[in-house]
Amino acid sequence: MNEPGLAIGLIRRAPKVLLHDHLDGGLRPQTIIELAADQGYRGLPSTDPEELGEWFRRGASQGSLELYLETFEHTVAVMQTRAALVRVAAECAEDLAADGVVYAEVRHAPELSTRGGLTLDEVVEAILEGFRIGAGQVAGRPIVLRFLATAMRQADRAREIADLALRHRDAGVVGFDIAGPEAGYPPGRFADVFGRLVHASFHLTLHAGEGYGLPSIREALDLGAERLGHGVRIVDDIKVDGAGQAVLGRLAAYVRDRRIPLELCPTSNVHSGAAGSIESHPFELLRRLRFRVTVNTDNRLMSDVSLSSEFAALEAAFGLGLDEVEWLTLNAMKSAFLPFDERLAMITGTIKPGFAALRAELNADR
Repeated sequence: MNEPGLAIGLIRRAPKVLLHDHLDGGLRPQTIIELAADQGYRGLPSTDPEELGEWFRRGASQGSLELYLETFEHTVAVMQTRAALVRVAAECAEDLAADGVVYAEVRHAPELSTRGGLTLDEVVEAILEGFRIGAGQVAGRPIVLRFLATAMRQADRAREIADLALRHRDAGVVGFDIAGPEAGYPPGRFADVFGRLVHASFHLTLHAGEGYGLPSIREALDLGAERLGHGVRIVDDIKVDGAGQAVLGRLAAYVRDRRIPLELCPTSNVHSGAAGSIESHPFELLRRLRFRVTVNTDNRLMSDVSLSSEFAALEAAFGLGLDEVEWLTLNAMKSAFLPFDERLAMITGTIKPGFAALRAELNADR
């Protein structure tokens, strides 16, 4: 039975799964300030934590993916040493665990953190070490973290990043991603790289259907993407008639029928202009049509969100109950790039018992 009006505290205690979260989009403002001081970076717009956090939020809320991406200049600038990367990754683990996340795949483009002299391998090793440290410091809030290696569309290092990901696949790198501005930078120019990764039985999740639309989704699927990073514009291939009946185009039907996961990031989608508002976000239509919808944060700093606050915003807009939150969480866990037996263990040993306990608590309070 669904329970409308879920409190944010209860949502925070639910065991949640996060598939789309950028490491460089989730730093604590105080950490940015301290790392900038340590590294001699003087480009910050403010050295007051509250003012800096507000600056990031204002900068991200401009209705354009390209403008949204500009805010990363400052976070990336302070992620240029091993110590900084270890700290940022450890704090990421701590913050996610505090929000009730039990499994997360966090992504970053290693090429962005080599300006200070680090090699690509050293960047990945530092991040994985930070995840281990952070996960070990959250007593009573167990969390499993894995890394998605990202290449930037506008650069030309995809082959290097693919090789990097394969070198570290047994150490915690579970997938490959491509990010950055969609328009003008089609991923097809890296088709040979994607082909090599598919041949190596490596997982792919590509940013698509956020800033450009259906052509980017089609191309991502053609290149072997198992999940769509955002994928929100798949709604452009769905028509709803006057009676409320939805008719799916061939691409939308393919995505739904093949159970291709959509890594929806509602608040970020509004900030980047991919959706007009939470209330008008295609989430509800896609959920109702039983696409494999997952809920994600994208950039917790820029959008001022947590996974719990994203669920709370969706609950306020669409009346989600605990059953729907569990369904969305199971969608995400089923879509994770963990081996099947590990996914099954998380579902049967952590997620379902966690939601069952919350459901019993709600029933007892009636």
